[in-house]
Amino acid sequence: MYALIMAGGAGIRLNRGEKPLVLINHRPMLSYITDAFSAAGCQVLVATSQKTPMTRNWCRAQGIESYKAGGIDYIQDMVETVEALGEESPLFVCVSDIPCIDPEVIATVKAAHAASGREACSVWIPSEIVRSCRGGLNYRETIDAVEACPTGLNILLGSRIAEPQDEFRLVLADPRLGINVNTEADLRAAEHFLESRPRISP
Repeated sequence: MYALIMAGGAGIRLNRGEKPLVLINHRPMLSYITDAFSAAGCQVLVATSQKTPMTRNWCRAQGIESYKAGGIDYIQDMVETVEALGEESPLFVCVSDIPCIDPEVIATVKAAHAASGREACSVWIPSEIVRSCRGGLNYRETIDAVEACPTGLNILLGSRIAEPQDEFRLVLADPRLGINVNTEADLRAAEHFLESRPRISP
């Protein structure tokens, strides 16, 4: 199963250069995510853009497949990359700034999607356990009586990537999805969360 990691944004809120390469405990943030999906048995593809040339170079140095998308916006870059890949099966699509994700979370989402029988799966986290600036965002929904925020982790059907899909909404009360790095405070929270966790071997 492919895992498409979206890493083409400028990351201006953090103001530390290309956000996917921001160091967390001396490692690029993106490496936590690519290692997690690789360890979960996924084939990783990183979508970059003209805004993230160093990220593309890093992928090349690590032997990770990448694609340079147009850099217009998240959705258009995602659609362009999946269509260029020619992937018609379900695939993960993930943001590049949730570094605490790990293979167990990925396996849970994959199993829930398969059990649902639906085309797509979006992953949400209860707003009360969000530990980043997402807690201040207006975009929340009530799912099964729980106020929840999107995590940036999804499974989508490649053959219908540019179309609305029949979606299962999965709410996971999991702190590993609660830190979305956009600010210095988020960065410190991620460092604290990850510093005692053993490195994942892809």
